Amino acid sequence: MRRGEGRGGAAGKAALEAGHGGDQAPRVPEQEQQQQQQRNGASPLRRRPDPAGIGIGIGGGGAADRRSTESEVYDDGTNTFFWEAHTLTVLFILTCTLGYVTLLEETPQDTAYNTKRGIVASILVFLCFGVTQAKDGPFSRPHPAYWRFWLCVSVVYELFLIFILFQTVHDGRQFMKFIDPNLGVPLPERDYGGNCLIYDPDNRTDPFHNIWDKLDGFVPAHFLGWYLKTLMIRDWWMCMIISVMFECLEYSLEHQLPNFSECWWDHWIMDVILCNGLGIYCGMKTLGWLSLKTYKWQGLWNIPTYKGKMKRIAFQFTPYSWVKFEWKPASSLRRWLAVCGIIFIFLLAELNTFYLKFVLWMPPEHYLVLLRLVFYVNVGGVAMREIYDFMDDPKFHKKLGQQAWLVAAITATEFLIVVKYDPYTLTLSLPFYITQCWILGIILVLTWTVWRFFIRDITLRYKEIRRQKQEHKYEQDKDKCLINGDGHTILTDEHTENKLEEKKL
Repeated sequence: MRRGEGRGGAAGKAALEAGHGGDQAPRVPEQEQQQQQQRNGASPLRRRPDPAGIGIGIGGGGAADRRSTESEVYDDGTNTFFWEAHTLTVLFILTCTLGYVTLLEETPQDTAYNTKRGIVASILVFLCFGVTQAKDGPFSRPHPAYWRFWLCVSVVYELFLIFILFQTVHDGRQFMKFIDPNLGVPLPERDYGGNCLIYDPDNRTDPFHNIWDKLDGFVPAHFLGWYLKTLMIRDWWMCMIISVMFECLEYSLEHQLPNFSECWWDHWIMDVILCNGLGIYCGMKTLGWLSLKTYKWQGLWNIPTYKGKMKRIAFQFTPYSWVKFEWKPASSLRRWLAVCGIIFIFLLAELNTFYLKFVLWMPPEHYLVLLRLVFYVNVGGVAMREIYDFMDDPKFHKKLGQQAWLVAAITATEFLIVVKYDPYTLTLSLPFYITQCWILGIILVLTWTVWRFFIRDITLRYKEIRRQKQEHKYEQDKDKCLINGDGHTILTDEHTENKLEEKKL
């Protein structure tokens, strides 16, 4: 939905008028009110909730339509050139560009070059169509077109993965040479574990050289990654569970990939406590600030001061409104399965990062690896919001969001590529003690699930039915005693004794 489509909202105006003594003022027709606002040169701020959370709200609706975790939004409804849909402009520029290439440029006689150029042009045309015509998601800042762009990039990336999936292993690896001629070459073997001594007495020059060797560019990348993941998930417990479980997966799979072979202090001190823990802490602090922030928006030209204009430009890159995520996994079986599925998808996407590099022969420092991480950062937040809406409000959100659907499909396709390109590595059997640990963990989770959502609910339901029957029986006996005129005290004492026995049980 374009920004201009959600700016009507007579209910929002009425709510604000009520807060300023609107009960005594006569109602003004909407058209006359707009003319009066134009004569005054500005429009009063309208208070309305944003059902999309960090997205553009639907005009109208009062506080009763907003969930308790959503913030209120004050917006003056200013629509500028920046927020208008430029469908005809984009179409005109695109047609002129294609006409220039067709009529004025001479086509080179290089088949490989023309193939690459044609593929790139096709992708750009599809992105232009998607940015102007695709459906809006839940986010609107800095601009809805930005999130429509990443939605279309998701489609292109999924199609690329499917193309790679249908190639042979040799052809798929050699196809990467069309993207970068340096790819398509087997990776050299590296020793990632090495010496794990924190203090090395044999090295008198620098006994802490093992620590300094680990402090590379991946340390700030770990911190920044978990800071952004916290902003996506918005829950401390889920972030810590994913962080600890991934380190356990690295322990379990280090016999398959050498990247996972790290020192114990690298796993738990540098990763879990310092990088991941500090990133999660800073992310939670940012979430606290965003939940307390006042979301009051005015048009840039309606702000009189230069400082206010600069502040408004900076806040354009912050959320339009805020929704606090309350996952509540133990409240119902549906939410419990949804949270478990989210954790599983997160862990699988993390593992795909390492396995894809291994099977497609991409070095860790290659720019394609970085671009994939940037892609997941931009689409992950939208996907998490759509999953939360689908789980928390299924009556309004009756189907899974488009970005969440694509992220799940991309993660599954990446895993299938890994399975096809190197099944030998994936089928390397786990050590026996690791297998025992995972079986024990799975049994504990399944046992708790059965007890929490089946046995416990059946027990509580049985107790409630028994209590209702006893109260109904007591009421019938009481009515009989009142009719007969005797025995009321005895029945009351018997009922009290029954209550005490139930409490003891």
